[in-house]
Amino acid sequence: VTRACGIIGVMTHENKVSAELYEGLLMLQHRGQDSAGMVTSDGSRFKEKKDNGLVKDVFDKRTMNYLDGNIGLGHVRYPTQGGLSATEAQPFFVNSPLGIYLIHNGNLTNAFGLRKQLVERGCIFQSTMDTEIIIHLIAISLYSTVVDRIIDALKQVKGAYSLVAMTENSLIGVRDPMGVRPLVLGRFDNAYILCSETCALDIIGADYVRDIDPGEPANMSILLAFESTHAAPQH
Repeated sequence: VTRACGIIGVMTHENKVSAELYEGLLMLQHRGQDSAGMVTSDGSRFKEKKDNGLVKDVFDKRTMNYLDGNIGLGHVRYPTQGGLSATEAQPFFVNSPLGIYLIHNGNLTNAFGLRKQLVERGCIFQSTMDTEIIIHLIAISLYSTVVDRIIDALKQVKGAYSLVAMTENSLIGVRDPMGVRPLVLGRFDNAYILCSETCALDIIGADYVRDIDPGEPANMSILLAFESTHAAPQH
């Protein structure tokens, strides 16, 4: 269970999101001090670093230089259940049938039953986190697109959550249908940010755009593609 974790996702046309992710995570550190994680992509491969500890201890200068890319996720964990192993740190990844990373804040009330069903189906769990249940549901979905797989998976879960999913070239944020957990959309220059709190926007000079609507799958890839061929939308 991850009730108060901090999450942030950034997508831009530039090739260096790790700095924005790091600054955002520092501002979200109060939401979790157990572990920190980050993953980035340049469109062709993922680069990941996660471990127990505070943001400033997990990410040094060498690691930050390694984590280049134009899209990325960051997470700080506050554990209310589960172990303290670094394997509990997020983001979580599933490689088959397509590579998806996921960060999550919240808790699922039907987690026990879903985990049992997935194990019986042959899914292998590496942690005790609710987040891994969602990522397995996405992986086994019969839908073709990432967004449809996420929608299909979340129709099966119950609880309060916000999450951000990432492939090598897309970033998608979702809130639970009741809108219990927060997720906000921000924008700066030619980048979009999804995060738990607006304080993460302030530190990197981004403007608050709006809250993600309850149950809404907000696709940053579509927004960036729109801006590539149209004038930037006015907010």
